[in-house]
Order: sequence, then C-alpha cells, then structure tokens
Amino acid sequence: MNELDLSHLLLEAFRSLEREIVAALEDRGASELRPSQAVALLLVDRAGTRLSDLAQRATITKQAMMQLVDDLQEMGCVRRVPDSQDARAKMVRLTAKGLRLRASSRKSIQAVESRIRRRLGSRRYEAFRATLAEVSEAEE
Repeated sequence: MNELDLSHLLLEAFRSLEREIVAALEDRGASELRPSQAVALLLVDRAGTRLSDLAQRATITKQAMMQLVDDLQEMGCVRRVPDSQDARAKMVRLTAKGLRLRASSRKSIQAVESRIRRRLGSRRYEAFRATLAEVSEAEE
C-alpha cells in the first residue's frame, strides 16, 4: 500500500476545502471572489483596518496582503482611506459591494464548515480543529 505523507494529505485536504468554498461562493452569487479574497474580507473591521493588521490576522506577509487588497480594491470591494491616528498609514474599508460580498463569504465558509462537521461528527470535527491548531502552533 502506498501511504501518502502528512504534508501531502494536508495539501489535498486544503485543496478540497478550497474547491468546496469556491462552489459555495458561486452558489451565493460571489463567484468573482477567490477563497483568499473571501477570507480577507472577513478580516476587515467595520471601521476599517490597517494593512499591517490584516496581514497579521491572516498570518501572511504585508506584501501578500497588499496584493490581496489591491485586487479587492480593483474589484470595488474595498477602498483605502487616511488613518486618522497616523497620517502615514492608510485604513482599508469595505465598500457597499465589499459588505455584501463579506456576508456571502461568511455564509459560504460557514456552510462548508457545517458540511465538514456533519461528515465527521461534532466530536471528531472538534478534535480535528484542535489538532490542526496544535500543529500550527508548534511551528511558531
């Protein structure tokens, strides 16, 4: 028997999860969003959020978050406004379209997670989440 190593299993699970999220976004009329963009919209506070804070929340580099925000701004989902606390900084704020797509994103991701919970059962689902969190923390 040819067993896959853990990294391959995690990668395949990630790809499967992304496919499910894409399908759920399409079902909710948000097909223009990639899963990473959907998650980024969920990280923006109603009053706006600094790019560096978004990057930290998403655990990605500022450069990667800047690209995501650039793409979302091009799509009309976010806008950059001056930060009232720091003249050098910009805040990322959701537009009306961004608010609508964030709601679709939240529902899509929740639907996918609910399906996984039903598939695994609540106890296995919670154990799976706890294990993933533990493995993720060990890396830091």
